[in-house]
Amino acid sequence: MNELKGKVAVVTGGSRDIGKAISIKLAKEGARVVVNYHNSEAGAKETVAEIKSFGGEAIAVKADISNLADIKSLKAKAVEAFGDKIDILVNNAGGLFARKTLQELDETFYNLVMDVNFKSTVFVMQAFEPLMGKGASIINLSSQAARDGGGGGSSLYASSKGAVSTFTRSMSKELGPKGIRVNAVNPGMIATKFHDDFTKDEVRTNVANATPLRREGTAEEVADLVAYLAGDESSFMTGNNVDINGGLAFS
Repeated sequence: MNELKGKVAVVTGGSRDIGKAISIKLAKEGARVVVNYHNSEAGAKETVAEIKSFGGEAIAVKADISNLADIKSLKAKAVEAFGDKIDILVNNAGGLFARKTLQELDETFYNLVMDVNFKSTVFVMQAFEPLMGKGASIINLSSQAARDGGGGGSSLYASSKGAVSTFTRSMSKELGPKGIRVNAVNPGMIATKFHDDFTKDEVRTNVANATPLRREGTAEEVADLVAYLAGDESSFMTGNNVDINGGLAFS
C-alpha cells in the first residue's frame, strides 16, 4: 500500500472492466486518479465513489480521446484538479466494436477502430508528456492479439494493438533520456464485458481449457501488473510488452 503516494495518475477508459480495476488499484496505492470515460458516466461515478470510500482522491472526466479537442479538455481538467505534474499515464481506452471479415470492412469501421485504439494512444501521450518528468511511467494497454493476430473477425483490432505495441517500443527510446518509462501490457483472455459482448461462451471455454492455468484472468490481475509498472519497483523496465495470459502464449 501507498507505493504511489503523492503521485497523480490519468487512466483513459477508466470507468469499467480493466480500466476501473486499474483506477481503483492505483488509488489504493496512494495515487490521485483522473478517471476518464466517454459513454459510461454511471460507471465512472461508481469508480470515483469507490475510490473515495477508502479515502482516495479521484475525479471523473468525460472525453472522447479519439478527438484532439477532447484530449486537450481532459488535460486541462486534470491540471485544474491535481496540478501540472502527471506521474502515471495509462492508455487503456479501446475496443473491438464488432467482428468483421476482410470483405465486411469499410472505411468508417477502419477509422473507428484505429482512432479509438491507436490514434488515442499517440495523441494522449503527446498531450500529457510535457507534464511528465524523471520517474514518470506510461503504461499502454495492448493485447495478446497484437502477437497472434487475434480471433476471427478481429483483424483491425489486432492490427491497432500491434501498432500500440510498436509505438510503445519507439517511445521508450524517445522518452527514456528524459527519465520517462513506457511499457505495454498484453492481456489474454480476461473475464470482462469485452468478451461477454464479442466472444462466444464455447470459445471462452476452449481458450480457458487450453491455458496452462485453466482459467480466464481477472481485471484485478491486470491492474496489479499495471500498478507494478507504474511504481519505482519496475524502475529499470521500459520498452516492454508484458504478457499476462495464464501461459497461453509467450513472447
